[in-house]
Amino acid sequence: MEILAILLFVLIFILILKGYPVAFTLGGVSVLFGFAVYYFAPEFFHAAEFNALASRFKGTMDNYVLMAVPLFIFMGIMLEKSELAENLLETMAILFGKQKGGLAISVVIVGALLAASTGIVGATVVTMGLISLPTMLKREYSPELATGTIAASGTLGQIIPPSIVLVLLADTISSNATSSTVDVGTLFSAALIPGTLLVACYIIYIVIIANVRKDIAPAMPPEVIAEFKGEGFGMRVVKAFVLPLLLILSVLGSIFAGIASPTEAAAVGAFGATLLAILQKKFTKKILEEVMLQTMHLTAMVFWILLGATTFSLVFRTMGGDTYLVELIQNANLSPYAFLFIVMLIIFIAGFFIDFIEIIFIIVPVVTPVFEVYDMNMLWIGILIAMNLQTSFLTPPFGFSLFYLKGVAPEGVTTPMIYRGIIPFIIIQIVFLLMIVFFPSVFGIM
Repeated sequence: MEILAILLFVLIFILILKGYPVAFTLGGVSVLFGFAVYYFAPEFFHAAEFNALASRFKGTMDNYVLMAVPLFIFMGIMLEKSELAENLLETMAILFGKQKGGLAISVVIVGALLAASTGIVGATVVTMGLISLPTMLKREYSPELATGTIAASGTLGQIIPPSIVLVLLADTISSNATSSTVDVGTLFSAALIPGTLLVACYIIYIVIIANVRKDIAPAMPPEVIAEFKGEGFGMRVVKAFVLPLLLILSVLGSIFAGIASPTEAAAVGAFGATLLAILQKKFTKKILEEVMLQTMHLTAMVFWILLGATTFSLVFRTMGGDTYLVELIQNANLSPYAFLFIVMLIIFIAGFFIDFIEIIFIIVPVVTPVFEVYDMNMLWIGILIAMNLQTSFLTPPFGFSLFYLKGVAPEGVTTPMIYRGIIPFIIIQIVFLLMIVFFPSVFGIM
């Protein structure tokens, strides 16, 4: 029976890789397995637990924490429509214009601000690609450095709060752990230092490479800077920075200060993003309808997958899959770090082929009980998984961010250019991931 449970896991993974819809594959195959075992070998299957599936669904839909997901999605899409990124990039490019690599530095900083404002990777990469890549190429930036910077900066939304990845991770870990819980606010707090330091590492790399290879990222011409620094430039700077910073402070500040829960802060963020769109004079009935429709589509996708994952988790556990996996790992005499390495490698490779939502809902519930047996800090594990998912988003040949960027890149920017450009940033992230593994206290996690 336990081997059948492992077979269920493997079969679902194969079907998803073949392109079958994730939500219906997770739920449908799990239900078919459950009914088959219940019919042919009822003595091995606890019907009472299988009958609890409906109440598990209701519990998922009533989950207060998960209400933050559609609110954060709404906030991100509304900010995208308000053209906040464009104003930020223009202003930041002028402020750093005299510095070699200044335009790339501005892209990293804006990527971090957008990550802290939206948390949606695809939207950030596409927006940054459309706005900044043509400008960087026009300023004679190396296509490799330009594309690498944009792709890496666009994925910061995976690790910098308020991240949908962190919301879903916290809920999934807490739902499948028996002796420990990880709440969203704590995970947000733990991710803040690693995310900020990662941004600093990107900037340091850009400064070094721009000064070593002087033709790769030239400074902006003085006449261009002078042209932008016309009348009202000071007010444009204040407006470009103050508005997004106020939104970030209202969302993250209210969480860290204990004033609001993550769900309440998400509601504040959604309302604040709407106000920003009004102030930017980008708020119309048509835009509101588009934002609401996109929010509904993305939310429906996430929750259908979540319901499918709930079905899989229940059937997998009812068939004894989690117990069997724990026994298998213990009998193999793997050390905690050896098991951690295997899980991180699986998640890293899985990130080439499937989205972070599927990884969180398929792999994390299976491995959480094993981490608990090893008495490992689940907050630390959550940060490692989030950082790992971000790295897999960037890794050739199947990194999702690379596909997003290629889709909006100007003619002449080839896929090999994008692959070459992202490699230094992947090395930075892998080194950073290893540092979190071996020195978590440096990052304030443990």
